[in-house]
Amino acid sequence: MPYASLRDFIARLEREGRLVRVAAPVSPVLEMTEIQTRLLAEGGPAVIFENVVGADGRRYDMPVLVNLFGTVERVAWGMDREPRGLREIGETLAFLKQPEPPGGWREAMEMLPLVRTVMAMKPKTVGGAPCQEVVLTGDDVDLSRLPIQTCWPGEPAPLVTWPLVVTKGPGKRREDDFNLGIYRMQVIGRNQTLMRWLKHRGGAQHHQRWKAEKREPLPAAVVIGADPGTILAAVTPVPDTLSEYQFAGLLRGAKVELVDCRTVPLKVPAQAEIVLEGHVSLDDYRDEGPYGDHTGYYNAVEPFPVFTLSAITMRRQPIYLSTFTGRPPDEPSVLGEALNEVFIPLLTQQFP
Repeated sequence: MPYASLRDFIARLEREGRLVRVAAPVSPVLEMTEIQTRLLAEGGPAVIFENVVGADGRRYDMPVLVNLFGTVERVAWGMDREPRGLREIGETLAFLKQPEPPGGWREAMEMLPLVRTVMAMKPKTVGGAPCQEVVLTGDDVDLSRLPIQTCWPGEPAPLVTWPLVVTKGPGKRREDDFNLGIYRMQVIGRNQTLMRWLKHRGGAQHHQRWKAEKREPLPAAVVIGADPGTILAAVTPVPDTLSEYQFAGLLRGAKVELVDCRTVPLKVPAQAEIVLEGHVSLDDYRDEGPYGDHTGYYNAVEPFPVFTLSAITMRRQPIYLSTFTGRPPDEPSVLGEALNEVFIPLLTQQFP
């Protein structure tokens, strides 16, 4: 059965002994990072911290999930595969990226079921959604409600480390022409963060097109804690002809259910844990960093645009998904190891 939500995946990990719950108090400031680095080094389980206490002694009213994709096995499970089945995902992507149909009627007919499956996996929109059981707007929008992690000493502010950022470009392109990307977000106020997307990434390209054509802030939605297929679709090299939501449906073997955001014209996974809605400024840039990076050093301070929240929506008892950025081993390096298998068919297609 496909994982309809992050909770479905958590249930499987718990059944298989790949997830543990920690009732002892744990701080999101430095302590979570220390625990995660040890877990990753040992190939340890995913962990839910059930008693998260801030530096000021305040107890957060939601647990934190970390080390979700800390092993190649869990990455493969998130794609509804075993590790040995990752390469077939790459073969599917290689087929979908082909600039022209395969040679011969026989090969074309063999591929027809796959094409039909891909077309059938376009997401569907639903009316109500668990991710909107609680809706906060106006003065109630406050990022300090969330147990946002501070990873390393000397960093300027807490960092949203596992945000699934949803944007849509201007113009009348496909109805499902959404981009999903993971861009870390420095908290700079009660209702503001910085959006650290590099120029070549999909969200930044939408931002540039929006600036040229619309001249008004870019709508964006930030999903924290989606089903594993949707999260992993955001870090997979999906063809331009396919939305990440559609590819997530292909991974899951079931359509992704989306719901309209409350304050921005975007759609987000209905089963998500937490959603931050708002707009990314076209001209308000502020310095981001320094933060511990994959190189093992603190990265340089650079300007990035401001994201201003207009709403926070969430489940009644949400789970906050977090990770850390730092020198490998970390979750991105484990994801990279797993995605090597996905990339191989794409590389051999381009370089026979």
